[in-house]
Amino acid sequence: MLARTDLDHLMHPLPGSPPVRWRITEGLVPYEAAVSAMEAEVAAIADGRADELVWLLEHPPLYTAGTSADAGDLIEPDRFPVFATGRGGEYTYHGPGQRVAYVMLDLKRRRQDVRAYVAALEELIIQTLASMNVRGERREDRVGVWVRRPDKPPLPDGSPTEDKIAALGIRLRRWVSFHGLSLNVDPDLTHFSGIVPCGISAYGVTSLVDLGLPVMMSDVDMRLRDAFEAVFGPTVADAH
Repeated sequence: MLARTDLDHLMHPLPGSPPVRWRITEGLVPYEAAVSAMEAEVAAIADGRADELVWLLEHPPLYTAGTSADAGDLIEPDRFPVFATGRGGEYTYHGPGQRVAYVMLDLKRRRQDVRAYVAALEELIIQTLASMNVRGERREDRVGVWVRRPDKPPLPDGSPTEDKIAALGIRLRRWVSFHGLSLNVDPDLTHFSGIVPCGISAYGVTSLVDLGLPVMMSDVDMRLRDAFEAVFGPTVADAH
């Protein structure tokens, strides 16, 4: 894990940069409409016509296929709509009870370092979870944020069971990021069974509620915003 002071140096914006717009949309947002709106925002940010943006929302149940997706990992292709997407990664699930954060930042104002940016997004999730006394961890060989499950039997090789609680998938256009992360608050975890999430079959998925934390989405949003400001800098409520 990078120290917070290192992350401040890596991912806080240049002095004088405007705060990041912070937008929350209630209800379920159709995936294609969200992607279209996100691409318009990214173009405006890259052109200097708009400030950076974080957009929090939920989607109806669906699967997305990243640029590395293996068709064999789509176990139930007719269960939910499937969308090909330009982000990195493999198959993921989105649905009600999962907080999706589309993060649109201009890395030219921060640092043009993709690995540092991904590490900062992981740190954002880890700090959010820590504020709820959940220990999230990153793994060098697995994308996303993981929690250990000592309450579950070990894996066949004797190693401890771990479940994924948050997924990451990003893309850059003219050094502006889009797509982002998803944090499982209280989704229907059975919906993940229609895919091999992120191509990893040896581990399961979990959520905050599954871990025994009956939190409200609004509470998670406040904690996400606090952690975002610690890692990436100031925000301001979006007028959209």
